[in-house]
Amino acid sequence: MRVVFMGTPDFAVGTLEEIIKAGHEVLAVFTQPDKPKGRGKAMQFPPVKETALAHDLTVYQPERVKDEEYVSILRELNPDVIVVVAFGQILSKEILDLPRFGCVNVHASLLPKYRGAAPIQWAVIDGEKESGVTTMLMNEGIDTGDMLKKVVVPLDEKETGGSLFDKLAEEGAKLLVETLVDLENGTATRTPQDHDKATKAKMLRKELGLIDFTKSAVEIERLIRGLNPWPSAYTGYKGKTLKIWDATVINEDKPGEAGQIVEVTKNSLIVKTGDGLLSLEEVQLEGKKRMEIDAFLRGNMVEIGTKLER
Repeated sequence: MRVVFMGTPDFAVGTLEEIIKAGHEVLAVFTQPDKPKGRGKAMQFPPVKETALAHDLTVYQPERVKDEEYVSILRELNPDVIVVVAFGQILSKEILDLPRFGCVNVHASLLPKYRGAAPIQWAVIDGEKESGVTTMLMNEGIDTGDMLKKVVVPLDEKETGGSLFDKLAEEGAKLLVETLVDLENGTATRTPQDHDKATKAKMLRKELGLIDFTKSAVEIERLIRGLNPWPSAYTGYKGKTLKIWDATVINEDKPGEAGQIVEVTKNSLIVKTGDGLLSLEEVQLEGKKRMEIDAFLRGNMVEIGTKLER
């Protein structure tokens, strides 16, 4: 098939590579503009652009893909299908109607659940037992189009946002190639979404990671995993930010206030929550590297009764 690919982050890279491997003709790749990064503010290519250039593909980086300049380019390319994976821009109806087989999106959830910007992380935060990937034909709504194929991915007990991201990226790449085969063979089945069952996966912001220790240990532990590696869960310790990368729920109770350190040994640090206790396993104090809790305790005199708070 003649494919135009639209995508930007790491999540989209595997899908682009699978399309190439399957022998489809990638006419062009559309991705977001380069952005400055780091202290030196050097311009950094989006991961999809790096991959496209490595395969000698033509790359376009529109500020607004809906502008007539880019619509004209797409019209001239005349693709059979446009594949969209975490592109980061809304497509106009003119673009959606342009390809013969439509615009196919790879979405990292089992639609209609978790429409929106951060379905992977919210599946972990909300304690879902399974997630997955859906391919769908795009319409003018946000993640509201007819579904084509799905794959279910169970979540491990210690699943993080990062580990689930990797799993769904791999599964999504394979599912998209299968979807293209169905479209080309005329065997694709369109299933309308039940909009009454839709849920929203709102965008992640750094402040979401501030831990509220009045919540249960189970909720906090899921937040820690869901926000690992970004934006990360954090609290405060002696006036500095303390990121928490891993923790274990202890279904016991001890006297004290929520957020208070109630037990310290050579290799454990236990915090009281609104319901249950939380054993911190891996932390990172502001200005320091990530470390296991025993290493942290060797370098810091932590007293029982200290409260973790911003």
